[in-house]
Amino acid sequence: MKSGVILPGGSASEQLAQAILAEEAGWDGVFVWEAAYGVDAWSLLAAMAARTERVTLGTLLTPLPWRRPWKVASQAATVDELSGGRAVVTVGLGAVVTGLPSTGEELNRRTRAEMMDEGIDLMRELWAGRQEYHGRHYDYVCERPDLVEALRQPRAHIPVWVVGAWPRPRSLRRVLRCDGLVPEYDDTEQAGLDTMREIRAWLDSHADHPIDLISEGETPADDPAAAVGRVRQWATAGATWWLETRWEMPHHSAERMAEVRERIVAGPPTP
Repeated sequence: MKSGVILPGGSASEQLAQAILAEEAGWDGVFVWEAAYGVDAWSLLAAMAARTERVTLGTLLTPLPWRRPWKVASQAATVDELSGGRAVVTVGLGAVVTGLPSTGEELNRRTRAEMMDEGIDLMRELWAGRQEYHGRHYDYVCERPDLVEALRQPRAHIPVWVVGAWPRPRSLRRVLRCDGLVPEYDDTEQAGLDTMREIRAWLDSHADHPIDLISEGETPADDPAAAVGRVRQWATAGATWWLETRWEMPHHSAERMAEVRERIVAGPPTP
């Protein structure tokens, strides 16, 4: 099992320092979230790519229906090249009740699901070197491919993780096209472990390629044994990544930044 940390906020400089610290402390990944307005996730990840050597770098998450997929594809490919092939894109429909600014984007869930499906396909087409895509929601034609020839990612395939609602069939069909699953389910933690086992069994019986299964939560910085014990349960249930979170507001306070730093320095709770 791998362990990563989701940075909840802070200035760009603070988050860059946290990413460097995470690599030094032995974490396997650093993830940032995309806001309507705020620290730009992909600029931040590019800076992290230049200052780290080993950690996976990604978003958690990118609300793909509210972005231009060709722009996300170019941002991810740029970070992937700068990092030597360490980028991950995590996509979701976008949360509509978060207290974040309203920007007039599409809110209908079915429409957003269609846009996300097409957006994933379009990004994959571009990463594969193709210059044209036609869908219901997106049309893309590159008439000057020579202008994008310089964009070369080290890997032919950048991993796409996706939020998936268990056990909704349409959502799960999307998961099978991707490389990782951030599961959504309505359970307590103990029931969630049982659900995670069900999800792992379903993935193993339906997928034709390895799919990472992501778990997330909080573990204490001052009790390594307790932290490892909690994460071990999720690893046993089939999760392949543990992502450490600190989502409580306010994200940017001095107290929260100190808490995040303390947890990062304590090291990953890897079993």
